[in-house]
Amino acid sequence: MSDNGSNGAGVRTALVVGGGVAGPVAALALRKAGITATVYEAYPTAADGVGAWLGLAPNGLAGLAVVGADAAVRAVGQPVPGMVMADGAGNRLAGFGGFPELPATLAMPRDRLFRALTDHAVAEGVRFVYDKRLVAAEETADGVTAHFADGTSATGDILIGADGIRSTVRTVIDPQAPAPEYGGVLSFGGYAAADSGFDVEPGAMYFAFGRAFMGYWRGPDRLIWFAGLPADTPPSPADVAQTPATEWLARLRELYAGHVPGEQLLRRTSPDDLMVVGRMERMPSVPHWHRGRMVLLGDAVHAPSSSSGQGASLAIESAVELARCLRDLPTPGEAFAAYERLRRPRVEAIGRNAAAVNRVKAGKSEHAPAFPAPEEMLRPLHFHRVEWEEKVTVDVSA
Repeated sequence: MSDNGSNGAGVRTALVVGGGVAGPVAALALRKAGITATVYEAYPTAADGVGAWLGLAPNGLAGLAVVGADAAVRAVGQPVPGMVMADGAGNRLAGFGGFPELPATLAMPRDRLFRALTDHAVAEGVRFVYDKRLVAAEETADGVTAHFADGTSATGDILIGADGIRSTVRTVIDPQAPAPEYGGVLSFGGYAAADSGFDVEPGAMYFAFGRAFMGYWRGPDRLIWFAGLPADTPPSPADVAQTPATEWLARLRELYAGHVPGEQLLRRTSPDDLMVVGRMERMPSVPHWHRGRMVLLGDAVHAPSSSSGQGASLAIESAVELARCLRDLPTPGEAFAAYERLRRPRVEAIGRNAAAVNRVKAGKSEHAPAFPAPEEMLRPLHFHRVEWEEKVTVDVSA
């Protein structure tokens, strides 16, 4: 398929609401499909400093390669190809060095990923408009108009809601759409001194389950960790933000007393090096992914929670798949239906698996989950590809 050619759905312009991960990738993929996309972001500037660390798996990198953004992202990521499963007593349960035929998973701060994708998209000619918070959208027979909080509006052939787990577009499409589902855990991250008294193999991500869960790996100059604090009734975002880091750190140290290596990592973490991420959430099954000329993308429709390690990668896959469907099918409605059929089974299965892990992190089980071998668990995740060069021929009536 040639780049920037005509597309089957007759779509020339797209409004992309949200400039995180899914939005810039969607705009790049749409451009490759011959559709001009403008990204509207609620923040007044690019979302620098937003969020903690994340992992970008080989399947996500493959999606970025389709739109030519993989090199830009590799430049800001740390390769972490391996994984080690352990229990909270320090016993190694399983290890995996990564698939030799695939690139390594990359770890990076979320804001660096945002910036790399935005800078690459701008360099490729994608237009970004900031301080545009969507408040409403209305359709006509041949277009859709987005209305923003500052009183301005924009019109395009389609509107794509890539506006995150608290998506406004989701409620415009369906006022009865479900809200994010709380996983019973408050998420934290932090940095500890590299000489914390135990061995951490470079290039390996460690997952230590037990009465409490902690993940960690060796960064360029220190250890980086992420952990959960079970809470049946979550505090409000305002209460989370107003609680001093010293108090959160004290509660984490109490919970992880006796945990290997959580106790040592937390002892070597200062309040200034604590990242308070907030409630661990996921999207339950969303009944309506699209309506008319509007469609949902990424976390707005299938946020699997950070326990999956797949949130950003799935958003990238979906962005490429959506553009491919718009390229090949005759109307937006048929393209959106095909996109949903191609994506829903995969993303919901991954979300259900992450929910099971969340129950362990929430303290509902004192034992490490009975995971399959890492190779078996990761193969269907990491080897998945959206075949851009193949024509979409999904039977949406089935």
